[in-house]
Amino acid sequence: MRVLIIEDEELAADTLHKTLLKLNPKIEVLAILGTVEAAVAWLSKHTADLLFMDIHLGDGESFQIFEQVTVESPVIFTTAYDQYTLKAFKNQGIDYLLKPFDEEDVASALAKLDSIRKFSEINIPQIRFKTEEPAARIRNRFMVKLGKLIKTVQSDDVAYFMADDKYLFLVTNDKQNYIIEETIGSLEPQLDNSDFFRINRKFIIHIKAIREMYKLSRNRVRIVLEPAPVEGLEVVVSEERAEAFKNWLNQ
Repeated sequence: MRVLIIEDEELAADTLHKTLLKLNPKIEVLAILGTVEAAVAWLSKHTADLLFMDIHLGDGESFQIFEQVTVESPVIFTTAYDQYTLKAFKNQGIDYLLKPFDEEDVASALAKLDSIRKFSEINIPQIRFKTEEPAARIRNRFMVKLGKLIKTVQSDDVAYFMADDKYLFLVTNDKQNYIIEETIGSLEPQLDNSDFFRINRKFIIHIKAIREMYKLSRNRVRIVLEPAPVEGLEVVVSEERAEAFKNWLNQ
């Protein structure tokens, strides 16, 4: 697999390069580019099987690349911010890694690419999705495991999703907790955004799970959830998501 890395932080780019080769020595890193301008120039003449793309580059946001050149390869976005998820998935994004990510996160993203190769429209040597912007598929239920028991949970029964370390928990209205095999970034675009909202890097909440809300400094909002998460854990809408959260409440 031929990979292009678009990343303006030298250490981050070098670490990602080494991680990819450790996970799969057959991966060929074609180039490491640090600016929108350099990426546009390279992509206008070359192709890759996969792009790793930081959102904030030295001369702008990487989304500007898509405005200047056609990108048909799948993209795994990397960033320290979580407010760009939907925009990423509208620009060839197949996954969204929040910094600092580790080897396990990269391996999970590559595994997701393998799954897409098996079940999506494929043109060799590049992956070409059937449409440039496929209609989002809204998840109505979720398969969960409890020991050897497998069951489904309807979306209306979900109070919130909570990321904790390397796990993503589905918490139901009746206070049941299940681990689901998703990442919070990949799950977000699959949810009905009239009911669910991602308030920060850890939580996607259902509107019905909000019991109380309190205004904090810097435009943030503290939320009291029902059922409550683990004792002592404060649930706060991040400053970056505050305005979108207010718009969501008013829809």
